[in-house]
Amino acid sequence: MAQTPKNIAIIGSGLVGSLLAIYLRRIGHTVTVFDRRPDIRTIKFSGRSINLAMSNRGWRSLDEVGIGKKIKEIAIPLDKRAMHVNDKPVYFQKYGKDGEAIWSISRGILNKRMIDLAEGEGASFRFNEKVWDVDLPEARIYTGETEKSEWKAYDFDLIFGCDGAFSRVRHKMQRQSRFNYSQNFIDVGYKELTIPANEDGTHKLDNSSFHIWPRGEFMLIAMPNIDGSFTCTLFLPFEGEVSFKSIETEDQAREFFKKYFPNVRKEIEDLTKDFFNNPTSAMVTMKCYPWTYWNKVALVGDSAHAIVPFYGQGMNAGFEDIYVLNQLMGKYGDDWETIFSEYEQERKPNADAIAELSYRNFVEMSSKTADAKFLLQKKIEKHFAAKHPEKWVPVYSRVTFSDRPYAEALAIGDMQEKIMRQVMQLPNVEEKWDSKEVEDKILELLTDNKAP
Repeated sequence: MAQTPKNIAIIGSGLVGSLLAIYLRRIGHTVTVFDRRPDIRTIKFSGRSINLAMSNRGWRSLDEVGIGKKIKEIAIPLDKRAMHVNDKPVYFQKYGKDGEAIWSISRGILNKRMIDLAEGEGASFRFNEKVWDVDLPEARIYTGETEKSEWKAYDFDLIFGCDGAFSRVRHKMQRQSRFNYSQNFIDVGYKELTIPANEDGTHKLDNSSFHIWPRGEFMLIAMPNIDGSFTCTLFLPFEGEVSFKSIETEDQAREFFKKYFPNVRKEIEDLTKDFFNNPTSAMVTMKCYPWTYWNKVALVGDSAHAIVPFYGQGMNAGFEDIYVLNQLMGKYGDDWETIFSEYEQERKPNADAIAELSYRNFVEMSSKTADAKFLLQKKIEKHFAAKHPEKWVPVYSRVTFSDRPYAEALAIGDMQEKIMRQVMQLPNVEEKWDSKEVEDKILELLTDNKAP
């Protein structure tokens, strides 16, 4: 169903705002994107990034507007984890079936490309223009140099808040009666480090792997870039015996990496300089509801559902918001009230589900991936899934290599975990993990749980 062209404001020029601008321009709407920050294409990126992991949901959203191929030019496929456990050889865990991979992309490079593409579609970007207030019923925004300076008013037909976890648009919506809101910071922060390319431009580590150094309460990850470097992210508690607070000098930083990451410390460029120059950033899960106001304003991406980054789904979930919005716009035409109502009702349960899964995956990545019992459980699951692919799809594959709802993946994952807890109690399961007895036990428990 065709839509009447509208004059639309998008607040936030990040990944979600830029992609939404492309979608809306393709339909014929006039789009103006406001951002309080400078144009990212004109500045050095800030050193507070975690490389992005594009998966099926993200690619589907990009392919829908024909830009997937342009983004794959700046991405690297990763088909496995590389696990670095002290005093053991590096070992690898395949993510899914042959041909299934997540794609590593630099956030800064992707954001620049997305803004270029949105401008190419005719979207107008207004950088260094801070939105201080939003008149929700009138879809009017006010911008100015400071909160106390003279403001300029802009009138629109619709406003989309794509301005992140601390959204100014959502802040105004929070003042409405019966608006539910919560935020929860985890006690772990992160800091960006870099492994440079070899002199010939090649990667120093395997460039088809997501590298993880699990150390219990903390961990280091590394993802490859197209220039031969790796973006590393150190996740570490803010306070405690081993924490950001406990590392205050260059000698303490060197000793920390020597003790916990001996096989990579020499590879990290300007280790102590990066450690103290790059900011220590916090991670938050933010939930709210409703996501929309009348037929005038809607929140998309992190402004509606910020999550911790441990499933690599923050960007993918935001892009999927846009895909769903687009489907509803095609279905309901100019009925924006119905579009917004169905959008938030469909997406809210899935956003809550991926928030829960993301937090759980932090526990798994940092501590369980080095645990022998956990690894045996995953080996049994993989063996069973290979023999019965129609009966057992691992939760990671349901999230990463599928377009099925996140809420469904969470529910089925909980059921599978319940089954595996019983399987792992079988006597001598270590010796007979690939036996018919174990296979039959899983089949019996699947029948009992009425799994799909």
